[in-house]
Amino acid sequence: MADTRSTRWRCPALRAERGQASVELVAVLPIVLLLGALAWQFALAGHTAWLCANAARVAARADAVGRDASAAARSALPASLEGGVNVERLAAGGVRVSVKMPLLLRRWPTPIRIAATSSLGRER
Repeated sequence: MADTRSTRWRCPALRAERGQASVELVAVLPIVLLLGALAWQFALAGHTAWLCANAARVAARADAVGRDASAAARSALPASLEGGVNVERLAAGGVRVSVKMPLLLRRWPTPIRIAATSSLGRER
């Protein structure tokens, strides 16, 4: 009786397929990494929007009691987002906070800004 394992690799057609899974992995890996980076960027954008909305609420509370809204908004943001923050008081009452959205890591800002407004119903 012949050993089928030893004859299997002697066939030229089967030998040509050796390493095919490795080649496919190398070909697909950049696409998987790109999709992972895009998913991370969307998560980072959502987290930045949430932080911006929180900073707007904190700034509106500070503005309502006569404190510095800009300092309050900056205190509610992590240090990596404080550099690109803009705080403006609205004529109708309330505060608008905008921050630069980071790119993949919080160290790299993009020109895209995320903004949120908040008001406690106090009119000027």
